[in-house]
Amino acid sequence: MEAEVEIRTDGAPRGTGAYSQAIRAGDMVFISGQGPLDPGTLEVVGETVQEQTEQTLRNLEVIARAAGGSLDDVVKVSAFLSSIDLFPDFNATYERIFSSTPRPARTTTGAELRNILVEIDAVLYLPSR
Repeated sequence: MEAEVEIRTDGAPRGTGAYSQAIRAGDMVFISGQGPLDPGTLEVVGETVQEQTEQTLRNLEVIARAAGGSLDDVVKVSAFLSSIDLFPDFNATYERIFSSTPRPARTTTGAELRNILVEIDAVLYLPSR
């Protein structure tokens, strides 16, 4: 397996903790949890779970592109909602953005989130070219 490579982009919010935006390990790219933050201001974008899900997936897409892929290369998603009651609205937005099949495998759970309604991480499969 190839050495791990850090993926960074100014097009998505920088992490505030001791972690990378993404790591490529061989043919896999692991994107850290993203929230609905504007990359420039780090302010929360949107008040509804639909708006926040769209911004969160936009941030994931920017990181996927920095790694040389796209959301079409996502094979696994973990989604965390501030309340599982938000699931129907979250899922409608998610389904619209991940419209091609097969869709990624996914886990969605309720979680204690601070000041946001949704956080999502992703795993991409990007075979070496």
